[in-house]
Amino acid sequence: MQLLHTIDILIIALYLVTIIIIGLVLRKKAQQSKDDYLLGGKSIPWYLLGLSNASGMFDISGTIWLVTLMFVYGIKSAWVPWLWPVFNQIFLMVYLSKWLRRSNATTGAEWIGTRFGFGKGAKLSHIIVVIFALVVCLGYLAYGFIGLGKFVEIFVPWELVSNYVPFSIPLEYVPHFYGTIFTLFAVFYSLLGGMSGIVWADVVQFGIMTISALVIGYLGWQAVGEFGVNVPKDWMNPFVGGLDLDWSNIIPEVTDKIKSDGYGIFTYFLFMMLFKGVLVSVAGPAPTYDMQKILSTKNPVEASKMSGFVSVILMPIRYLMIAGFAALALIYYDKLDLLNAAGHIDFELILPTAIKEFVPVGLLGLLLAGLIAAFMSTFAGTLNAAQAYLVNDIYLKYTKPDASQNQIKNMNYITGIIVVIISIVLGFFAENVNAILNIIVSVLYGSYVGANILKWHWWRFNGEGFFWGMVAGLLAAAIVPQLFPNVNALYLFPILLIVSLIGSVIGTYSAPPTEATVLKDFYKNVRPWGFWKPVHDQLAAENPNFKKNTDFGRDMFNVAIGIVAQTALVILPMYLIFRQETPVYISIAVLIVCIILLKKFWWNNLNQKLD
Repeated sequence: MQLLHTIDILIIALYLVTIIIIGLVLRKKAQQSKDDYLLGGKSIPWYLLGLSNASGMFDISGTIWLVTLMFVYGIKSAWVPWLWPVFNQIFLMVYLSKWLRRSNATTGAEWIGTRFGFGKGAKLSHIIVVIFALVVCLGYLAYGFIGLGKFVEIFVPWELVSNYVPFSIPLEYVPHFYGTIFTLFAVFYSLLGGMSGIVWADVVQFGIMTISALVIGYLGWQAVGEFGVNVPKDWMNPFVGGLDLDWSNIIPEVTDKIKSDGYGIFTYFLFMMLFKGVLVSVAGPAPTYDMQKILSTKNPVEASKMSGFVSVILMPIRYLMIAGFAALALIYYDKLDLLNAAGHIDFELILPTAIKEFVPVGLLGLLLAGLIAAFMSTFAGTLNAAQAYLVNDIYLKYTKPDASQNQIKNMNYITGIIVVIISIVLGFFAENVNAILNIIVSVLYGSYVGANILKWHWWRFNGEGFFWGMVAGLLAAAIVPQLFPNVNALYLFPILLIVSLIGSVIGTYSAPPTEATVLKDFYKNVRPWGFWKPVHDQLAAENPNFKKNTDFGRDMFNVAIGIVAQTALVILPMYLIFRQETPVYISIAVLIVCIILLKKFWWNNLNQKLD
């Protein structure tokens, strides 16, 4: 039986035609100005941007990873995405999106000018942010590239294609070949429509994924009811036991997977994730597509609503699909072919092989279209962010500040193509999805945190401090993992953080403070809480009615409640699919309490103004 029926192929083709039309229709709007291309003219409603952001996070590589995690670790897998950290969206929702949007910048690097001015230190900071942003964007592009290639390989086996191409490819590079083909297609649509095109294509994609998630969730729920599941003790409990579950008498191969993941002692691992996650979240969004969506909102209040909407729309839908596939894979494990092209068991193949085995004709085409679209959504958003930094923060700032609109348009196209070529080359050097993921979330983000926490919360911190903090962190990120090759990158985070903070403090006191006018404008417009007393006192002397931000306690309360609510949105669909009635009712009760508290202490205060 062929893997893809005619109806499946037609559905995929219809999706591809739809996004091409979206790109062509919105091309003229995107070409009107730099802001129209990079930020959609700051006119897109918050709920569409939130849905688009959620769509970008519903990426194929991440979904492959999360299905594998749930299969192996069960409900406890809800904690592992704290590595990203997934709850950074809660910090953004509560206060950071509002702070960031008040700057009115186009990119994270442009934001540097609002905080540090335009002296030597600010220029150095600007350059290092651009470098960091491009490295992260390239990492994400390579990460998505590998995931898509592995996925397509299942449905289009190389032996079916090899007879029609005039060259041979080593089997281990087959996923890279497929990834390259779809990447080249994605380039076309993402370069045409700019941010508006990306958002509307994401809306279509998320609609497809929602339908697919509901159907897959139902199939998994039905299979659990009919056959039950055989899993290790404590697999269903998120709080008891560790991440070293005993699979030896059920699926022995999983034991090797657990060892290779290297997550170790669960309590220590969870503590480290929480420690790192909170600090990464407080540092604010990394300069990727997430930040670009925040800067694209109409105003600070809509920026907060957009970030909150991401968790509400993403978590239940995504985890219905993840839990559904995990259930099907557990019940019908003997039917899954998890051998990769090189003949080794690869648990990252659980998702695509489960789709091949269990998804009916018609839905298969819809699901494949959605997952290919998920890759394109992540790809397009990340590419847009990389273009923003190259065009706005290098070309227009240092090379041609008076460039015409036509020159800007051409430079957007040229930089986009260059970024894609580099990301493809990097993808060929990546072992697997998890390898790139570890580099991005544990190493690069570890170097980012120290300087980016200080920039929001300490008035004395200047451009030199930011530059040397980032440089120290990036150098540590390059050297420290080499010194401890057998240590999980997560456990190296404290070392990277300390090195970055030392660099930040030494760099700060190597130069005078930022100009008083810059600090006063920043503090007056953004209104962060933290160590700003000297700046506050100056503003209060000029205007006795000036009030400082005293919302730290309320913000932290809302963050805590938000994280609980987000975790409930993750665990609820898991328990629902596996028919665990009591935990479902408990999760719903917890969620209702959280919603009431957030309505009173967050939503009702969004329009509060500090005069």
